[in-house]
Amino acid sequence: MSSPFCTNFKDSRYNIIVVPPEENSIGSRIARFRKERGYTQKELAEKMNTPWTLISDYERGKLRLHDKVLRKFAIVLEVSTDEILGIVREKHRNIKPSLKIMRRLTKIETLPQPEQKALLRIIDGFLKGVEKVK
Repeated sequence: MSSPFCTNFKDSRYNIIVVPPEENSIGSRIARFRKERGYTQKELAEKMNTPWTLISDYERGKLRLHDKVLRKFAIVLEVSTDEILGIVREKHRNIKPSLKIMRRLTKIETLPQPEQKALLRIIDGFLKGVEKVK
């Protein structure tokens, strides 16, 4: 992290980074974890058994999380409460593939073999181009 306010704690087991709230709010992290898993706000609300408008309010920082809601987000999004709060254990972070990507892969697998190969060549070419830009 390039921020002078970011604190790095080195430990033999993991690297913990505390991200300042103005750089990455709890709501923005919840939204990022939700999107990484391919959920809409409504889908996440259904899994949490709560109105979707509350999910929107939490993500926009209009509501503060209390401990029960924080734990519920962590369970449903399959992340730790530390990750939601901005304390990241990088070594132990296990990001699950996005549901959107997994749905697309499932559709690709149903295509005939020649079309699968052609599509994978296109994807590989795109990814190589992106790597060159980095």
